[in-house]
Amino acid sequence: MKRRNAWVRALAVATVAGALAWTVTTAGQPSHATATEPVADAGPGYAIEDYGYPNADRILAEQGILLKRGDGHITLADCASEPNLLRFLARGRADVCFKVTGTKGYLALELPSVHGVRTSDVTTTHLEMTAEDDRTTYDIPAKTWEGVGESTDGREHVLVEIRTTR
Repeated sequence: MKRRNAWVRALAVATVAGALAWTVTTAGQPSHATATEPVADAGPGYAIEDYGYPNADRILAEQGILLKRGDGHITLADCASEPNLLRFLARGRADVCFKVTGTKGYLALELPSVHGVRTSDVTTTHLEMTAEDDRTTYDIPAKTWEGVGESTDGREHVLVEIRTTR
């Protein structure tokens, strides 16, 4: 009988301990079942880099320069911000400058009426320009002023691509 009472007492203690543990772990939890949904359905979409130029629409509206896409190593800059910039001369507008970073850079754009360029001190610059249905390329060494586009054949040229290397 003593053995049975000890067993009943141990069983009662274990039941009370289990109930207490269950109460503590479920405290603050809602008593009703909650619906679940897959995380993928509620999460954000994929981030896909398209290399589009940031704020291109605003720059086009304010400055008339269509910046399409690039690798981020050629960025539009204020010509007065520093001395060593890639500078373009275009008829009917203020100079347009770009800061070049990294060992190589790429930028697709549309800048009309370009007739001159000044390369930075450390970059060799490859330009592609269009005039009517013709496409013209220029390879310009570092630290050089050079006539390009309109100043070379009299037709209005649009600068469409810049590539730089150090």
